[in-house]
Amino acid sequence: MENRSVTTIRPGDQRKTFFGAGDEYYYFATGQETDGHYFFLEGIIPPGGGPPPHVQTREEEAFYILEGKVTFYAGGEEITATAGTYLNIPKGVKHKFRNNTETTARLLMFFAPSGIEGLFDDEAASNEELANHPEQAIDVLNTIGEPYGVQFFEE
Repeated sequence: MENRSVTTIRPGDQRKTFFGAGDEYYYFATGQETDGHYFFLEGIIPPGGGPPPHVQTREEEAFYILEGKVTFYAGGEEITATAGTYLNIPKGVKHKFRNNTETTARLLMFFAPSGIEGLFDDEAASNEELANHPEQAIDVLNTIGEPYGVQFFEE
């Protein structure tokens, strides 16, 4: 067995931050740091927050709720998840999540394999365009998502 040491140590104040659709995301580890195996981040989801419905064709997505309550809509199911809940969304399943409460929620997100972090980076670069043209948001997101195998849908 290969003896590997810890190669990434990131204090909380040195995490990369992404803001999108009112949510905040903090990167813990990207594919560049995990040899392409996974992307790991934390999400801060305010009341009403969460992404539009979407499908990822390349990676599994897992969630672990740290605080608050988040409602997941996946594969025709509605699941309300509270602190301590783990949820996995297989690739190819249309899904979204929403904070339908009055309290901010915190969750961990895990994508395997990695690569989708590029979509987060590209979306962050388009935040101004998305804010200034909300009527075109799904079209903009689909243009961003296409290279990553992600398709977005209207609510």
